[in-house]
Amino acid sequence: MIELVLPFKSVTDFEVKLSEEHELFRKSVREFAEKNVAPFVERGEKEGAIPEEALLKAKEFGLFGLGIPQEYGGQGGDVLSVALATEELSRVWASYAVRVMSTGLFATPILLFGSEEQKKKFVTPVARGEKTGAFANTEPSAGSDVAGITTKAERSERGYVLSGRKIFITNGGVAHYYVVSARTSPPSDKRWKGISLFVVERDTPGFRVVSRIETMGLRASNTAELVFEKAEVPRENLIGEEGMGFKYIMQTFDTTRVGVAAQAVGVAQAALERLVSYSIERQAFGAPIISYEMVQEKIAECLAELSAARLLTYWAASLMQSSKMDQAIVAASIAKLLATEIAERIALRSMIVHGGYGVSSGGVERLLRDVEIMKTYEGTNDIQKLIIVREAARRLLGLQI
Repeated sequence: MIELVLPFKSVTDFEVKLSEEHELFRKSVREFAEKNVAPFVERGEKEGAIPEEALLKAKEFGLFGLGIPQEYGGQGGDVLSVALATEELSRVWASYAVRVMSTGLFATPILLFGSEEQKKKFVTPVARGEKTGAFANTEPSAGSDVAGITTKAERSERGYVLSGRKIFITNGGVAHYYVVSARTSPPSDKRWKGISLFVVERDTPGFRVVSRIETMGLRASNTAELVFEKAEVPRENLIGEEGMGFKYIMQTFDTTRVGVAAQAVGVAQAALERLVSYSIERQAFGAPIISYEMVQEKIAECLAELSAARLLTYWAASLMQSSKMDQAIVAASIAKLLATEIAERIALRSMIVHGGYGVSSGGVERLLRDVEIMKTYEGTNDIQKLIIVREAARRLLGLQI
């Protein structure tokens, strides 16, 4: 008999573990974002880049090292703290949150599987905000299908020679260090076998950034295409064991996916705040439009859905924090799937209420554009549906589907 709490083991798995310290931290990040990030949004969106002054503020505040152990230059902090910070930064400027908080995506595979030397050499300067890191996995013909990558890593006297292309890489044009996936052996009947992870430094001969990729949303986040033309990487830059890269990548995404849900919650919060403020200020037919039932209905729907998205995100983060990985993987995919789709709906409602101002460039429409990117990266929402079903079946029912 299938239990009603499926795919979770107990009702205790639905606990959200927040403390007063988390609330104080959230308020401090909100204050930081309002004071040090909001003034740069309009300029950054027009220029398509995060101004250096704004990045310096993040460095001073310690945001780059959030969630990274202090012995590697970080600020420490648990999974919930990272989610809260991501939410508050995204509420003000999603591109900024991506630029700053993507440190975790770069650092996670090194912290989990890398050597002590790699952690000190590559993670420490990134956590301190002195260098920028990126995670390069997606290829022109392999995105959600990680096992489909074709970039090769052939052994050499010094280590490995990488050849291939990577595309849609966040921070790709500004990073100093890249975690790169490549095949150290050809695919077999088990397609995931033979993939390895490496750290590639920007000044490596044979490596170059081809171009900046313009996207409909997150326009100030640097997304780029990379090329490896017999780029020689030293043996000591191999992360963990050769051939184990697929598992390392999957575990990294499982760990960081809750951050995308937190981004969506922040965008949804911003859209709702703008909807409410505008409906109070805007007069139509002699009364504020908030007095009309159709507007009230939209606000009620937004409040209900945003509360659900926030609880799902905090719940997934709590499971991750408790090291209940079997449950956390499923929860993170549920949170990412629903939070991004809820953010999309709230942004659309806000645009409708704003009328012409809602579709004017630089207005609420930016929030909708940004969330469309969140629905796509770190596994599209359709992929999240597959993860939810397959992980639930495999890990909790012992089935392969």
